[in-house]
Amino acid sequence: MNLSTTAMKIASELEQLRGAPSWRRGFHPIRSLTPETLTRHLDAFHGGNLRGAALLWEAIERRDDVLQGVAAKRKKSVARLPWDVLTVDGGEEALAQQEALRFFYNSLTCVNAADGNERGGFRLLIKQMMDSVGKKYAVHEIVYREHGECRLEGVGEALLSAEFRFVPLEFFENRSGRLRFSPGDRAEDGMELEPGAWMVTVGDGLMEACSIAYLFKHLPLRDWLVYCERNGMPGVKGVTDALPGTPHWEMARRAVEAFGAEFNALLSTGSDLQAIDLSSRGELPYPALVERMDRAIAALWCGSDLSTLSRGNGVGASLQGDGRLILENDDAATISETLNAQVDCHVLGHLFPGAPLRAYVRLRTAPERNALEELEICERLARMGLPIPLKDLRERFAISLPLEGDEVLAASSPTR
Repeated sequence: MNLSTTAMKIASELEQLRGAPSWRRGFHPIRSLTPETLTRHLDAFHGGNLRGAALLWEAIERRDDVLQGVAAKRKKSVARLPWDVLTVDGGEEALAQQEALRFFYNSLTCVNAADGNERGGFRLLIKQMMDSVGKKYAVHEIVYREHGECRLEGVGEALLSAEFRFVPLEFFENRSGRLRFSPGDRAEDGMELEPGAWMVTVGDGLMEACSIAYLFKHLPLRDWLVYCERNGMPGVKGVTDALPGTPHWEMARRAVEAFGAEFNALLSTGSDLQAIDLSSRGELPYPALVERMDRAIAALWCGSDLSTLSRGNGVGASLQGDGRLILENDDAATISETLNAQVDCHVLGHLFPGAPLRAYVRLRTAPERNALEELEICERLARMGLPIPLKDLRERFAISLPLEGDEVLAASSPTR
C-alpha cells in the first residue's frame, strides 16, 4: 500500500516548510491579542480559515498555567487506557482479522510533522488525536508500510503497519466544509485529503471558549500587576532647610533616593506636596475575576458543573467521580470510532478484499456503574429467559475471544 501522489506532494511541502527559516515566524498571536483580534480569529475559524485561531489556541494552551494542566490531564487519562482488538464472532476469518489489526497497532509509529523529536507509538497517537478536544480537529497523515516477512496463514497480502504523522491544524482550511491541506496564508483552495491516506479526529473544540476566558483572565492580571507596581511600595518625601543646589541639598537628595522607592521627592521647608492616592480602599476586583476565569477553564476541561464553579475551591476540580467517567468514556468512544471508520476498514480492506469487517480496535474503559452490579443484572436477565448476545457482553467488559491454545477460566460448579 503506497502513498498517493497527493500525499507525497503534501509530505514534500511539509518537509520544505519545516526546513525554511521562516517556519512559524512572523505571527505572534498572544502579543497582539485584544477582544477585537480574538473575535476576528474566531469568526475566521468558523468561516473555514483555521490558521490564525489554530496558532492562537496552541500558544494559549502552552502558556496558561491552569489550561496546560487540565488539558494534559484530560488527554493523558485516555492515552493511558488499555486497548484490544475485538471480534464480532469466533470464526476463522474474524480471528485472522483480529491478528492483523493487533500486529498493525502494536507496530505503528507516530511522529509530529512539525517537531521530529516527538515520536512514539499508539499512546502518543491517542494523545495527538485528543488535541481535537481543544481545537475541534486533529489531523494525521498515514504512511502505510508492508511487512513482507509477516503473513497470516491463508492471507496472500503482507501484514501492514503505518507511520502516523500529526500535522498541525494551521496547515488546513475548511472553507468547503471538509478539511483540505493549505500551508501558509494561501487564498486559493487547498488540496483534498485522500480517504485512507489521512485521518481526521473531530472533538468538542473547547479552545474557543477557553480563549475567551484566557483573554478576560489576562487583561485583569495585567492591570493587577500594574496596580501592584504602582502601589506596592510607598513613596518617600524628604524635607530640608538647605537651599536647592547647595551641598546640603545634594546630600539630602541622595539620602531620599537611597531608599529605593520609585516615587520620591525632596522639598524645602515651607513647601507642600499633596499625594493623589489611587489605591483601592476595599477589595480589589482583579483576583475574583482571575479566579472566575480559572474555574471556568477547569470546568470546561474537567466537566465540573455550575455548583462547582460557585465554590471557592473550584479551581482544583479534577477528573474524579462520575464526571471523570463520563468524559473518559466519551473520549475513548470517539477515539475508537475514528480508528474503526478511518483506519481499520482500510487495513482490513487491503488484507481481506471483499470480506466483511469482523474485527475492530477498542479502548477499554471503566464501566459507569459498578462492574459487579452489571454482571448481577446480566445473570438475573439470563435466569428470566432473556437472551443476551455474547458479543455485547464481551464488548461491554472488553473481553476478547481466546486464541487457540489459550487457557480459559472454567465455570465453577454451583455450591449447595
